[in-house]
Amino acid sequence: MSEPEAARPRFRERAAAAALWPEVADYLAHLRIERGSSANTLASYERDLCRYTAHLDAQGITAPGQIDVGHISDYLQTVTTGADGGTALQERSAARMLASVRGVHRYWAREGRTSHDPAAEVAAPKLTQSLPKALSVDEVTRLLEAPSAAAPLGLRDRALLEFLYATGARISEAVGLDVDDVHSVRQTGTEGLVLVRVTGKGDKQRMVPLGRMAQKALGDYLTAGRPALAEAAVRSSGSSRRSPSPALFLNKLGTRLSRQSAWSVLVKTAEAAGITAEVSPHTLRHSCATHLLDGGADIRTVQELLGHASVTTTQIYTKVTAESLREQYATAHPRAL
Repeated sequence: MSEPEAARPRFRERAAAAALWPEVADYLAHLRIERGSSANTLASYERDLCRYTAHLDAQGITAPGQIDVGHISDYLQTVTTGADGGTALQERSAARMLASVRGVHRYWAREGRTSHDPAAEVAAPKLTQSLPKALSVDEVTRLLEAPSAAAPLGLRDRALLEFLYATGARISEAVGLDVDDVHSVRQTGTEGLVLVRVTGKGDKQRMVPLGRMAQKALGDYLTAGRPALAEAAVRSSGSSRRSPSPALFLNKLGTRLSRQSAWSVLVKTAEAAGITAEVSPHTLRHSCATHLLDGGADIRTVQELLGHASVTTTQIYTKVTAESLREQYATAHPRAL
């Protein structure tokens, strides 16, 4: 859970005025320049550390060496209750916040700014494991068939949703695609294979295949939907010499579709399809992984498709399918109860 938009500038302004901020800013520069962290990662770290710096400044802390275990533990308690005026964070968000704090303290200790790392002694909140929520196959079918194929935006929405379900890609990965990332591979005796180059976390790239229905939806969009949306950019600029956007998925102005707009497409389409289950940016990603494993796919294949660095991350989906099996058994077997 993130802070409300109105709260972010308050913490940012307070942090920027703090004596400790130059030390924090040096760490953020290290992440950007030396570690090559993505824009999303940097934004997350900056948001977390602005709130942390504002808290420390209120405690009279002006240098990294003054921070001890008590300060960090007190801060963790503060963000979980919202005592600093920000959003009260749930355990998973608080754990992420602590990870940001640990990162800056490790850096300060390694660079000799502090004699030790007090954050290493602070235990992270214990997380209750929540299983990813996946839609049923019927719900996914209704969702994918809901957008109208009679208008450019409908063609785009269907292509976007088909792509997300076919590949398990994150929404941020989908909106970051360019047209040149789509590759057709001709094969003897087949209709050909369509592969898409997806850039994930840490700028790691992977090639993901598209199934027949996703290929058709994407082809319809590229033929009849995207050209109409691209033309909107020319009309709005009043110049035919304007360079067209390379983005695969365009908005109604002919520019790259944002992550927030793509999420809105998912939510609105789910509502139109009569889906009452809660949907999130990861809903189709979870559904793709769960349905693949239910269908007998190898976990390593799913790991590669989703772009997980470790198979341990992918194994959460095996628990989803096991839980589904348990529920069906309990419902259907005459001697289950």
